[in-house]
Amino acid sequence: MSRIAELFRKKKERVLNVYCTAGYPQLDSTLKVMKALQENGADIIELGMPYSDPLADGPVIQHSSSVALGNGMTIKTLFSQLKDLRKPDAVALPVILMGYMNPVLQYGFEKFCADAAAVGVDGLILPDLPEYEFETEYGAVIKKYGLDFIFLVTPETSEARIKALDNLSTGFLYAVSSSSTTGSDKNMTIVSDYLQKLQNMQLKNPVLVGFGIKDKQTFDEACQYANGAIIGTAFIKALENKQNEEVVVKQFLNSVLG
Repeated sequence: MSRIAELFRKKKERVLNVYCTAGYPQLDSTLKVMKALQENGADIIELGMPYSDPLADGPVIQHSSSVALGNGMTIKTLFSQLKDLRKPDAVALPVILMGYMNPVLQYGFEKFCADAAAVGVDGLILPDLPEYEFETEYGAVIKKYGLDFIFLVTPETSEARIKALDNLSTGFLYAVSSSSTTGSDKNMTIVSDYLQKLQNMQLKNPVLVGFGIKDKQTFDEACQYANGAIIGTAFIKALENKQNEEVVVKQFLNSVLG
């Protein structure tokens, strides 16, 4: 059983997935931030691979990507940083790599999956990998290396397509709270109607809500109708210009989990 499946077997609600950008705020921050997230109550770590043109990301995460690239972060560097990820004193939580196809294809798709699996990564989120290409070409490679793959759905996604993407996903389904970029504020009443619809569809995967989840109130609201939520922009903002990542992580997660 994968680490993600094992997590959802044990914990059905209030699952907190925290997004952080690899190599941010400093090049060597990656593992420090991940360990601090584990120590302070996160359930899943979604590690962003910085890219110069991140389509789904708002200005805060785009900026963190630019800083990380300026710090010298590359996929190759990231895998070298993650080589000790699964040592006993490191990280036991599920870890997902989130990024875009262009740098992954430049690295070599199969090599990327093999190297991700070798360091102990559990799953992938690649928002610009189309369903057709996943089914005909890339899905088999992802499966070969035992990685989960998470598709995104939005309030505009048709029921037939939600079911198809749920069927192709393993780990969980990422419910984007609205068709916008990360970090924008959301009307949680409209979002709750959409999440209730997903709940009533009896999907095979757990559902985590992302985009616009930023504090205890929005986390609590999202968790009423889903298995948990994903926080990214608010966390990246908290890390900005701060020297001590461990202290920031502790304060931020305490404020969300209260």
